[in-house]
Amino acid sequence: MKNKPTTEQASNYNNLEKMSTTELLKNINNEDKTVPNAIEKVIPSIEKLVNSIHTKMKNGGRLFYIGAGTSGRLGVLDASECPPTYGVSDNWVIGLIAGGDSALRKAVENAEDDTTLAWKDLQNYHISDKDVLVGIAASGTTPYVIGGLKKAKENNIVTGCIVCNKNSPVAEVADFPIEIVVGPEFVTGSTRMKAGTAQKLVLNMISTSVMIKLGRVKDNKMVHMQLSNTKLVNRGILMLMDELHINQELATSLLEEHKNVKNVLDIYQK
Repeated sequence: MKNKPTTEQASNYNNLEKMSTTELLKNINNEDKTVPNAIEKVIPSIEKLVNSIHTKMKNGGRLFYIGAGTSGRLGVLDASECPPTYGVSDNWVIGLIAGGDSALRKAVENAEDDTTLAWKDLQNYHISDKDVLVGIAASGTTPYVIGGLKKAKENNIVTGCIVCNKNSPVAEVADFPIEIVVGPEFVTGSTRMKAGTAQKLVLNMISTSVMIKLGRVKDNKMVHMQLSNTKLVNRGILMLMDELHINQELATSLLEEHKNVKNVLDIYQK
């Protein structure tokens, strides 16, 4: 087929079923090594989207992700990790997947082909021009994502996207497109592999950079993290010992009293 999208092009490897386990693992790993290099080429595009998101969120806006299948799951994952990591509200970074939360575990038939569904989903959160909407679609052709981005633009909402093909319909409609071309997959068309890895890495870059710029990190530490388990409580104690030069007993007492590393630092750090 002429002009076949990169994500649908034939694998560079043949007869996969005849490879040994070692050959399979080494070849997959060799393909995975190309992903960071592809991302490096689009850092200027990522920067533009990050700066736009930061500006909106600094002024009270929210960040939304929409996607279907693997792309949708990655968006939901990134959104769900922001509250425990940075102590932000569950309604500050929101991930939506075509077909709803049940689609996180099992594909929902035809959900991604509905061009009106994303906007309906977004209405449940009263999305407005204060917010930013990022569409995630490896192919760049997902109707659910295209429809959502188009309606957002009609309503003066800033839009971005993360895709893995050049000149896709999703990128065409986004204000800040990020196009990471990682080449054919090891298993032809299996975009949960390199394309999914690329999307995950870029989502890490976006949310981490935005949260740092919003003051949710001090030095290199997650001082706003939720103390939701023993590991994180112990991490918080070590942070206070390091920052305030105090012993473990006092750090433990202060953390128990003030419930949050940042609260303690605001009071006692000079």
